Amino acid sequence: MRKRRSTQADVAALAHVSPAIVSLVINGHMDGNVRISAQTRQRVWDAIRELGYVANPVARKLAGSQNRLLGVFTYQAIFPLEYHDFYYPFLIGIEEEAQAQDYDLLLFTRPTTNGKRSIYKEGINSLQMADGALLLGVYQGPDEITQLMQEGYPFVYVGRRDIPGMNIPYVAADYVAATVQVVEYMHSLGHRRIAYLSKQDRIPYEAHYDRQSGYLLAHQRLEMVLDERLLIACDLEAITPALLQQYLSLGVTALLFEDISYAHKLLNVTKQMGMSVPHDLSFALLGDPLNETQHLTGMTGFSIPRREMGKEAVHLLINLLQGNNSLKGQQLTLPCTFMKGNTVMPPTHL
Repeated sequence: MRKRRSTQADVAALAHVSPAIVSLVINGHMDGNVRISAQTRQRVWDAIRELGYVANPVARKLAGSQNRLLGVFTYQAIFPLEYHDFYYPFLIGIEEEAQAQDYDLLLFTRPTTNGKRSIYKEGINSLQMADGALLLGVYQGPDEITQLMQEGYPFVYVGRRDIPGMNIPYVAADYVAATVQVVEYMHSLGHRRIAYLSKQDRIPYEAHYDRQSGYLLAHQRLEMVLDERLLIACDLEAITPALLQQYLSLGVTALLFEDISYAHKLLNVTKQMGMSVPHDLSFALLGDPLNETQHLTGMTGFSIPRREMGKEAVHLLINLLQGNNSLKGQQLTLPCTFMKGNTVMPPTHL
């Protein structure tokens, strides 16, 4: 037979106090009309431990108390292998900081609707069981985030999110400065025609804009001629010897790209053309180059501070929950770390 779950009334009976006293002790409320001695508090906690009582989080929420629960919601799957490597450090950082701050984590895996994950179902915010939430992943519209802001529900986005007229609290990576640093490194070795390769028909999102802004800013700072033909948008399948030869004929000596799958394709295509990297063509990944599951290491690029971003996001959210109103709309950007790698060298054909 299943054991009946203990209630506050059971705790009150064992501690010889009223249920109201148990509620005050558990929730940490201070009532000026009720004085609770240290001995009474100790009896209540002893009874809780003896009975194995666990407070109902929904009931505590309805009573206006915090559950010491932080929600984690992702707009993309985090368990499949193709996502694991990218999101894993974020989650490690989130877990470490939550544990350090004595908060529990609740992972929300709302079923998809028409292929899209959603916080809301029938207009109800599914995150409300948690005191506040950490959001990850690329969303396809601002509606849900706007609604969360209007509701006043506490949340922090891991990654930059920009909605006009709203200060979305987030912790992001400085992709602009990191991309500038990669371009400056290429320039210092003699590269003057650097192409930027991005996915075609991608869903626009802030990290892409930041990287592209860094590319444009570097050209401005270095007084490099900006040729818009070198801003290339194409599908992976479109990267062929003919396409690459087209850009080589424009004087391109180096390539930048955001997706590691493009590195694999470029290596195959250059091999077909009898070329080698970086002797005949340099390239850099605008992201983490050390990815063992992709079997590519030592690539020039930069390391994203994902673990630190997770920690800082938890820290910011807890401060918001503790009533630090000065942090509302706080937007924190952490620096990336340049990785010199071995896929960039001075151009040999000019």
